[in-house]
Amino acid sequence: MRRLLLLAPLLLLTAGCGVVQSSEDEATDAARQVATKVGERLYGQRPRTAAEVGRSASGIDGVEVLRVTGASTHDGDGIDLIVRTSGSAYHGWLDVNEVTVRRCFAVRVSTESEWREDPRDVGCPDGPPLTFAPPPEPPQLPYDELRANLPRVPEGGRVDEAEVRRTLAALDLHPAIRTEVKAAGGRVGVLLSVKGNGFDAQDCLLARVSPGATTVWVPPRIQRMPGEGGCTVGNALEPLPPPH
Repeated sequence: MRRLLLLAPLLLLTAGCGVVQSSEDEATDAARQVATKVGERLYGQRPRTAAEVGRSASGIDGVEVLRVTGASTHDGDGIDLIVRTSGSAYHGWLDVNEVTVRRCFAVRVSTESEWREDPRDVGCPDGPPLTFAPPPEPPQLPYDELRANLPRVPEGGRVDEAEVRRTLAALDLHPAIRTEVKAAGGRVGVLLSVKGNGFDAQDCLLARVSPGATTVWVPPRIQRMPGEGGCTVGNALEPLPPPH
């Protein structure tokens, strides 16, 4: 009789609300939610290599990357990650202690991936988590050197495009720095830039050599965002109005 009395609250709750989920099940769901966030963070149409995807996932709190399969998000079936996450849950009347689990899930990153795509439960591969080298630092654009070496043309003089090009060649720029030179209206515009990721503000440097003035500047960040036209040689010749 005493045992039936102890079980009565549990039986009533089960009958009224359905089967009660165990703390381990809830902890597993919490771990799955972390894996779902991995897919959310990596979702997008920008082409990325396996190293880029793995590095991004490993930088998310509570995520260990155990395996990366595939070469690029835009090749074949894209990239599959196996990540290990953890989750915790506690039912004071079901479990004396908090339950914490570590589970592994497969997350797909490809052009066919869907937003908030459910990760698949998988077994955890043997071995330690993968480590990824930090991305290479982009080269610094030579603002001071460019400003010091570009020719100064007096008022009424003529700007020599070939001289501007020779000046740039003499700077021995890093191979990752792209240069563009254009002459128009008696002036010469210069663009120095490094390749952006298509989402964040691009690094670029503009210069304009005109009779009576040589100017070097970095466009405002908003103008350096993709599609804004700030990092173009045209902006060096005819600067965009300042952002409001």
